[in-house]
Amino acid sequence: MNTYLIGVDDQLQITVWHNPDLSVSVPVRPDGRITVPLIGDVVAGGQTPDQVSAQIRDKLQSFVRDPQVAVILTALRSNEYLSRVRVTGAVRNPISIPYRQGMTVLDAVLAAGGTTEFAASDRTELFRKSDGGTTVSYAVRLGKILQRGDLANNYPVQPGDVITVPQRTF
Repeated sequence: MNTYLIGVDDQLQITVWHNPDLSVSVPVRPDGRITVPLIGDVVAGGQTPDQVSAQIRDKLQSFVRDPQVAVILTALRSNEYLSRVRVTGAVRNPISIPYRQGMTVLDAVLAAGGTTEFAASDRTELFRKSDGGTTVSYAVRLGKILQRGDLANNYPVQPGDVITVPQRTF
């Protein structure tokens, strides 16, 4: 599992043990920074909560003896667009929907209102970015799923997937 990196618009709860005046709830600004009482701005964007906690602890050393700092993500707003699933092409309502655990290709296509009468359902493709940054394509026989209940390639989707249903050629 990848470690979550803090992003712009995420909400953080900074808690400094035995120092309630230094404990704050702050949003990550567009420049990727947060403002913490006493020490000012700290870079949070692109960092893990543990890295931000260590930065704050280091900066507080000169003001507080042995500061114990906890950084808790209270709202993961920056992740919303990264974790969406998109359905395009010959569907009734092309859509970008939030990823949900357990979601499959069929779930996403049904959320898009199903296919149109012009869809070439059995040539549907699922596009997914690999860890190396390249895009991998998987063939989906959506027609078999919809008409025959053949779930052999009703793949589980992942955050960031794009499902494209092409139109038939006449």
